[in-house]
Amino acid sequence: MIVARFHDQLAQFAPYAQLHTRLAWVLCALPESVQSDFMEDTTFRITLEDYTPETGWKLFMACPTSGGMVSRCVVLRSKLNDTSVGFTDYVIAHEFAHAFLRNGGWGEITDIELAADALAASWGFPRPKTLG
Repeated sequence: MIVARFHDQLAQFAPYAQLHTRLAWVLCALPESVQSDFMEDTTFRITLEDYTPETGWKLFMACPTSGGMVSRCVVLRSKLNDTSVGFTDYVIAHEFAHAFLRNGGWGEITDIELAADALAASWGFPRPKTLG
């Protein structure tokens, strides 16, 4: 169900077979409450980094609304296609954790990076001992 909801956004990852597969797998492995949160948020996006050397990168995302609603966007790099499965899954889950936490803390953890790591680990995606 969640893959169908984000089908168009996931399609841009198709040229990167491993990344596309891992992204769909991690998305489906998230707890139902997290999946629902993402599916119900019309501003939530998953996108591929669009970087051009010497020019920089561009990103299109929904603007915050006057009602205080902020937009959330998970941006992933194509080079994740060439990293180990464990590392790829971890990075994807870590970025989803940031989106779910709205770049905030989690429980007693106030550091946003540690919070995203801890939440991703609670979902079954711990930070690998070796990165890459």
